[in-house]
Amino acid sequence: MELVGQQPNAAQRRIYQAAMRLFAQRGSADISISDLAEAAGVARGTIYNNIAAPDRLFEEVSTRLATEMNQSVVAVTQDQEDLALRFAIGIRLYVRRAHEQPDWGRFLVRFGLASDLVRALWDDSHPMRDLQRGMQSRRFDLSAEQARGAIGLTAGTTLTAILLVLDGLRTWRDAGSDAAELVLRALGVEASEAAALSRTELPEGV
Repeated sequence: MELVGQQPNAAQRRIYQAAMRLFAQRGSADISISDLAEAAGVARGTIYNNIAAPDRLFEEVSTRLATEMNQSVVAVTQDQEDLALRFAIGIRLYVRRAHEQPDWGRFLVRFGLASDLVRALWDDSHPMRDLQRGMQSRRFDLSAEQARGAIGLTAGTTLTAILLVLDGLRTWRDAGSDAAELVLRALGVEASEAAALSRTELPEGV
């Protein structure tokens, strides 16, 4: 399912944001068109005029979340040669965005492991390619059979950090740095280096 048009218009963006908020708040992939229209502040007809297949809106929201955030992370880390630092920055950016956009974070926490958001990372994704490059260069100390488990570990640790932030138990800086450090250590990065990389200043402009 796709939103009508390559670039969403104002109404489509409102619908998308409202759907994400309702999914996150209710913990369910089932929402009515009436509820969605009310949350988005538009008429029911506007929903049908702007959404090609409303019954598949959850899949669309999930896909857009994963694609948009992964593209953002790649854009700010692609010039960084150290694959371990790239991993650390990516994890911390996810946690920071959840702090800045709680509905976005709640959606990930509720559905991140239960939908295709994580499964998409297992195959041909930037995180998986970075992981494999790190294994080939011996930056990461893993076997080929452990790659998918490492991606799952990264996703689970990141989601846990996000939950700690949303529940007010940790700051995004502390939770993000701790999550990044734990993941790097699991990937075989030495402890003191993992701690230092996980507290490196984040790139500007993101």
